[in-house]
Amino acid sequence: MRILKSNFGSSEDEIWRRLSAELGGKVKDVGLLKDFFGTTSKVEVRHGEWTITLDSFTEGGGQGGTRYYTRMRAPYLNKDGFRFTIYEKSLFSGMGKFFGMQDVEVGFSQFDDAFIIKGNNEDKLKQLFRNSKIRELISCQSCIHFEVKDDEGWFGPDFPEGVDELYFQTPDKFEDIEQLKRLFDLFAEVLNHLCHMDSAYESDPRLSL
Repeated sequence: MRILKSNFGSSEDEIWRRLSAELGGKVKDVGLLKDFFGTTSKVEVRHGEWTITLDSFTEGGGQGGTRYYTRMRAPYLNKDGFRFTIYEKSLFSGMGKFFGMQDVEVGFSQFDDAFIIKGNNEDKLKQLFRNSKIRELISCQSCIHFEVKDDEGWFGPDFPEGVDELYFQTPDKFEDIEQLKRLFDLFAEVLNHLCHMDSAYESDPRLSL
């Protein structure tokens, strides 16, 4: 995957607009948040009753440097409170296991060997990742951190009762539109499968990010 070498500017904006046009989405200016978080614009794409939002932001500064992130989010009505987190294994994964960090094996050795998988319902984790398309779409992303979150912390919007969100974050800057389209496909497939698992309602959560 090729990564953007430039900072925020016309290159990213152009990619966002081309992506939005191909997916039938909308590009929106984030206004004042641009100065506060370093974001420029966001892409919103509807999938059924859900809105999937792609944007980028920066953290830090000063001696620690500025860190860039690309993220994707999709609020949804969580029917049974099922949550999961998945990210790539690293040199420190073994240490995490030593200190008791949960890592569920879902029954696909190559996938289990590549990722740390955590969740609050082991049976539903296995049911979710039994979906071969979900495993494939996760495996083709780099530096993946993908989870269900119950809120966005101090600076995020207040979530209504029963609303969680799918959340993806990576330090990569994408200029590969096909890679970004696969990320949208991942969100759409997971949302559909959560409904199939009876873990999500196919309803508009009525939450604006």
